[in-house]
Amino acid sequence: MSQTAAGLLVPGTELSGIAPGSAVGTARSVDVDVTAPAAGACPETWTVGARLTPVSGEAFGADANLQAVASGTWVATGAQVLLPEAGTYVLSADFYSHINATTPWAVAINARLFNVTAGAPATGTTRRIQFGNINDPGGGTVMALQNAGSLNTFLTVTGPTTIRVEGQRQHVGFTDSTQAVLGGPRLGFAKVSD
Repeated sequence: MSQTAAGLLVPGTELSGIAPGSAVGTARSVDVDVTAPAAGACPETWTVGARLTPVSGEAFGADANLQAVASGTWVATGAQVLLPEAGTYVLSADFYSHINATTPWAVAINARLFNVTAGAPATGTTRRIQFGNINDPGGGTVMALQNAGSLNTFLTVTGPTTIRVEGQRQHVGFTDSTQAVLGGPRLGFAKVSD
């Protein structure tokens, strides 16, 4: 405080930046830093800073045996994360696929993200990871194919939400596979917006 001819001056707060509304609240992923004045001082100007502190994390799961279930059945991999608060997140998943079969064969492996909280697939996240269409006229040859795959997307949620990676085998023609795996799954997330 300071005494002037016009009266007593006291520190005030001037807000600028994002207008008050839904973007302002305790759920924001921003830390505010205030530089404290010297003991007993009451400066006219205070130094205030803000920095993003986005939540992030990742999880690893076990290989998913897709051969043990009927063609077209989705199987959870165990790679599952909890998005802890409302906001927009970038999610990244990676894994490999493996198909083993006797020719001729035609089998595909798909992957997707599943919203466990909502009990539904995350929209637009289904990806074809591998497709093998081996039409060997002689037949009887055992062939194995492996492929590395990834899946990246933005996802907006309204509250804490659990997301997991799932895999699926599709027998689409000729002989079915004898082994189909979505292996080494990893799922990571980082919040990018409130």
